[in-house]
Amino acid sequence: MKMRALISVSDKTGIVEFARRLEILGIEIISTGGTAKTLMENGIAVTPVSQVTGFPECLDGRVKTLHPAVHGGLLAMRDHPEHMEQIEKLNIHPIDIVAINLYPFRETIGKEGVTLEEAIENIDIGGPTMLRSGAKNHKDVAVIVDPRDYDRVLEELKEQGKVSYETKYRLALKVFEHTAHYDAMIAQYLRERIEGELPNHLTLTFEKVQDLRYGENPHQKAVFYREIGKMSGSLIEAVQLHGKELSFNNINDANGALELLKEYDEPTVVAVKHTNACGVGSGYDIFDAYLKAYACDPTSIFGGIVAANRRIDAKTAQEMSKIFLEIIVAPDFEEEALEILTAKKNIRLLKLEHIEKRPSQKTKDMKKVYGGLLIQDIDDVLYEEEELKIVTERIPTKKEMEDMLFAWKVVKHIKSNGIVLAKDQQTVGIGPGQVNRIWAVENAIRQSLVEVKGSVLASDAFFPFADCVEAAAKAGITAIIQPGGSIKDEDSIEMANRYGVAMIFTGMRHFKH
Repeated sequence: MKMRALISVSDKTGIVEFARRLEILGIEIISTGGTAKTLMENGIAVTPVSQVTGFPECLDGRVKTLHPAVHGGLLAMRDHPEHMEQIEKLNIHPIDIVAINLYPFRETIGKEGVTLEEAIENIDIGGPTMLRSGAKNHKDVAVIVDPRDYDRVLEELKEQGKVSYETKYRLALKVFEHTAHYDAMIAQYLRERIEGELPNHLTLTFEKVQDLRYGENPHQKAVFYREIGKMSGSLIEAVQLHGKELSFNNINDANGALELLKEYDEPTVVAVKHTNACGVGSGYDIFDAYLKAYACDPTSIFGGIVAANRRIDAKTAQEMSKIFLEIIVAPDFEEEALEILTAKKNIRLLKLEHIEKRPSQKTKDMKKVYGGLLIQDIDDVLYEEEELKIVTERIPTKKEMEDMLFAWKVVKHIKSNGIVLAKDQQTVGIGPGQVNRIWAVENAIRQSLVEVKGSVLASDAFFPFADCVEAAAKAGITAIIQPGGSIKDEDSIEMANRYGVAMIFTGMRHFKH
């Protein structure tokens, strides 16, 4: 019996050549709508699907392949005599090859101003149904969703007269991955349009961007995936202007730098090492901001990630070029700045327009644990104005208040237990990721390369004891911002009053694990 191929594609990449070569191999081609028209215009003989079903396409093309003549031809198991007898009686002919890709739902929802009605009209029904039918019966049917697989199928047909089981199995796997992705994308789009709890059954979908050279360590394999939709201001949207491809750690660190940078409107530079900030500075221009970020910890910034929220000019580039930096992310680079920085072979330069854009509240924070997944809202609030309370006898000065809020933005983004010291819109000491808070305070003070006296302190969570306040006061720190909420808050307040330290409670914690 003559082999049959059913072809119906939205993405017509390579489809004419594929169909032509099938025709040369003596395979009958069935097709629908626009695909049939394209093939016929290119001189390829096509049997319209309506001729196979004996029923015209209807409802604006919504119904054309949902018919036993199609699905019987796909699902009939060739080694089951009963199946073959039934389709013969029903005058149904087997379909051996299916080449289908689906309505462009992803491209549709990515357009500005797309309506719900437009999106719904681009939900494919017949396509996924045929794909699933063919893939279920992959022992007998080769199902192709990716144009890159056309050549492999053609080569096997030419050399063996059939498609191998191994190839059909891999194609079927790709089909179910493809349809699962498609359905998850639709569900995700519809879910985002309403407020509500996360569903009992959650299916997430991402698209591969690239295979990475390795993960956190060379023995770990890794891949970079992106969320569906336009993620303006995210690292995924950055254009790499120079340097080798990003590594797993590069991406993770750069993302951490961007998350912190988005807290600031004024010219600011964030330097990150191993996902923790090692220097942050805000200034009257980006050069001033970089000098402040660098001065906080000239040792740790070496080999680190730098993110800036203003265009990099030549003067700043010249200063940056004095040390080894893995990555510089900025909204733009002056031409002369690019000339200076691209002279360094190993630096990566990333241009990210809308670098200041904050993530949507619909974005979720996800952490994979062994056997499960933790999902939470992103931490997109700094503090609630009405919750700020001055709890000490001394009221902070305007400058102390500005520095405390600067430091509060930083401590929100470093690993807990976290302490940040700041002065003149510059971090002067950072104590991240300690197992107790007094160590974090002591590390921030001890490691500081800038004069600590006269600085302020931010703590991501409350002080369990007054020892943290005492250590800060003895180092010359004049004001403290912390969430409060400890059963021993009064001890910390009393200690602050004893040393004349101003202290503010925010009522909001910022743990980051």
